[in-house]
Amino acid sequence: MKKDAWGWISDNEKMIIEASDKVWELAELGLVEEKSAKYLAKILKAHGFTIEMGVAGMPTAFIATYGEGNPTIGFMGEYDALPGLSQKPVPYQDPVIEGAPGHGCGHNIHGVTGVMGAIATKVVIEKNGLKGTLKFFGTPAEESSAGKVFMIRAGCFDGVDAVFSHHPDHFNAAGLGSTLAVIGVKFHFQGTTAHAAATPYVGRSALDAVELMNIGVNFMREHIVQEARIHYVIEEGGMQPNIVPDYARSWYFVRAPEREQVDQLYDWVLKIAEGAALMTQTKLKVEFMEGICNVLPSKGLSDLVLANMREIGAPEYTDDEMKFAKDMAKTVSKEVKREQLRASKRPGWEQLVEDDIHIDREIHDPWDEDIVWPGSTDTGDVSWIVPTMEFTTATATLEAASHDWQWTACCGMSIGHKSLIFATKTMAGSAVELITKPDLLKKIKDEHTKRMTGKKYICPIPVDVKPPIEIARKAAGLEE
Repeated sequence: MKKDAWGWISDNEKMIIEASDKVWELAELGLVEEKSAKYLAKILKAHGFTIEMGVAGMPTAFIATYGEGNPTIGFMGEYDALPGLSQKPVPYQDPVIEGAPGHGCGHNIHGVTGVMGAIATKVVIEKNGLKGTLKFFGTPAEESSAGKVFMIRAGCFDGVDAVFSHHPDHFNAAGLGSTLAVIGVKFHFQGTTAHAAATPYVGRSALDAVELMNIGVNFMREHIVQEARIHYVIEEGGMQPNIVPDYARSWYFVRAPEREQVDQLYDWVLKIAEGAALMTQTKLKVEFMEGICNVLPSKGLSDLVLANMREIGAPEYTDDEMKFAKDMAKTVSKEVKREQLRASKRPGWEQLVEDDIHIDREIHDPWDEDIVWPGSTDTGDVSWIVPTMEFTTATATLEAASHDWQWTACCGMSIGHKSLIFATKTMAGSAVELITKPDLLKKIKDEHTKRMTGKKYICPIPVDVKPPIEIARKAAGLEE
């Protein structure tokens, strides 16, 4: 039955690539991916899925559903771009529009693999008269606002038995590592303006409060677990030096391996912010932006995905694609490539550097079972609710850095297209197996239950916090 899905994908390869390229061209920022979301929903509707748009208070979040009965298999797709990463599909920096957004994390491919994987699985259900429900979750703003967490809070994932997701990467893998949980928060300090030379003593500097808070947090770093990360930017700090700033704002991310560790660090950071306000006689307002849990892995889903990858076989590359990869390599020093591969912890990474290999074609067994990766993703929260696998395929050259123009280029040309098709087939084949092998699905669900022993999911976003739609629209230049 898997070959029915794979055959449909092969027959519709041109259409699948066109869909990915369309989202790549639209390149919309998180929570305002209006054209991208409608475009993907329209494709799903044309293939027999019912569409529910605007779920969980986000206009660009949607659920597409097909079929009936058990099991219920979920497919996730992201489609938000990153600011300032516009880039043509060429191996040298050349933006389509200077300063415009671009898919520097490959979410054009991410979204389309989920859409087309769901449709290919639907073809199998329809052709073979199978029972089962398919749900595609259109999940906005992974990069900026943790859209999936709002969807979980709204109950969107209730009743789902397993979830598949795919993310572009350097490697073909179905990892067993975890990620850092995170809280994102903005600190607003309000003081009193004054002439900085004539009467500074009547002013109260909000910028002083921001700086004192930063100093306090920086002294805190010695006394936190080494895997934790705390980073910030000063978004506003005054207009000019001869005016005591009456308003200043900083934006913090607080990360740690476990949810409770993040909560403890966040409480400490809050006390430091309150202390800064006391020291400067300013007023403090805390604006909670996002909260994300760490990933709970699934060995059962990892084994399933890897078996399907190997059955399909990794893509082959043309001479033109290898030339593109070699030209891309010229934009990065060998030292930078070495450090990127070292950070990946991929077994044998040293040989990739020495042999000057630019695309990794291997299909890897997991090497990260005991690793907590330093990034964060709202897929982590989904993994607490339902067995989840976000596998990766080699989408970019080994020299290309994610969240950079190089990644945008790879995701808009044929190297990225081959990753797209490979991942779509992998997802559909894995989903078909879960639908037709109830004992396998039970084993995977039992593993998830065991991993949740002693744990309870508590949504990290307070109930009164809504998706920051207005902030996103202003950031995208859609509102003044």
